[in-house]
Amino acid sequence: MRTRRFAPLIASLSVAMATITMQATAVAQEGLFNHQLRRLHSSETIDLAKRFAGQPVLVVNTASHCGFTGQFKELEAVYQLYKDKGLKIAGFSSDDFKQEAGSEAEAAEVCFVNFGVSFDMFASIHVRGPKAHPLFREIARQSEEPRWNFHKYVIDRNGKVVATFPSRVEPDAAEVRKAIEQVL
Repeated sequence: MRTRRFAPLIASLSVAMATITMQATAVAQEGLFNHQLRRLHSSETIDLAKRFAGQPVLVVNTASHCGFTGQFKELEAVYQLYKDKGLKIAGFSSDDFKQEAGSEAEAAEVCFVNFGVSFDMFASIHVRGPKAHPLFREIARQSEEPRWNFHKYVIDRNGKVVATFPSRVEPDAAEVRKAIEQVL
């Protein structure tokens, strides 16, 4: 009999907990993507929250003169394979490992002309250490800092890093595709 008396209270607490969880998820998404960054070799600024919040995203730190630069080809192939299912890819140019082109024009040529990149590429930022952009500080807090260029992070619709892959793992490797498919 006492159980029935507490049923409305238990139901109210359940609704309150669900609401708090949804609000926490929204804050996590905002925290990760609450930034505006300039496109690579462009004056256009992109609001990352509008572009990526609530979407599955593959985040990659890139460089134009790295032994892994050829991965742009596989990144583009992965993007073409999954973009209609909602996947976004965000490439963040960085010279933290001293392998980015000397100019944005040259970096853009490598990405867009040499490899036909059509996913979002952003102007050079710091991705590790004390100068890391807040986006990458949050990614590192949730997982790890990039150890080299072309470190890959699979981020779910809630703004959580669910998988990371080092540079040597190709973007179209089975384990990367599996992680992407799990967040679609």
